Amino acid sequence: MKTILLRKVMGETLRELRMHAGMTLREVSVTSMVSLGYLSEIERGHKEASSEVLFSVVAALGVSLSDLLSMVSDKVALVEARAESKVALAA
Repeated sequence: MKTILLRKVMGETLRELRMHAGMTLREVSVTSMVSLGYLSEIERGHKEASSEVLFSVVAALGVSLSDLLSMVSDKVALVEARAESKVALAA
């Protein structure tokens, strides 16, 4: 099974939420007080954010931390299910 990078799924989800909110990276950066560069690294899956940083970012996006974690969990479960079905087909 291919390794699932949680930071990558988290970053993609944050980017989707930001775009859905119609906000730029700069706007989220200013509102959340997280540096623009660091926020960009998080969205690209290059850095893992602490729970405190995640809380600040989702608050800026008007989303709860539990909603973010639920969305990420759902995406990870989907990737796992796809991987398991490929393994089952190969057997």
